[in-house]
Amino acid sequence: MSWLKRLFGMEKPENAKVNPTPQPAATADKIPPERIGLNGEYDQSGLAKRVALAFDQDSELANCDRLWVAQLSSTVVLKGEVPSQQILNKMVSVARSVNGTTDVTTEQVKVG
Repeated sequence: MSWLKRLFGMEKPENAKVNPTPQPAATADKIPPERIGLNGEYDQSGLAKRVALAFDQDSELANCDRLWVAQLSSTVVLKGEVPSQQILNKMVSVARSVNGTTDVTTEQVKVG
């Protein structure tokens, strides 16, 4: 099951991007980068959804079904379990690469 489906109950929307260009209306309203959705629209959980999409695009991260992604403003919050420190490090790296991420917290992640 994909990250988007498991965490947000949705399939990947057509033309969804990890780092989309904000829609013209969004730019006029100055949407913060962490609130930009999968297609450039305003989305309260936009950053978390785009991180989930980025995880979906990396085959190494497909089997981490005991981890959840949330956001507190521009901070990505990872919680749950991962099989190894290497996988967690990769997840942090991928999450940091998503536009709008200022920090990634992993205090609630158990390794092993």
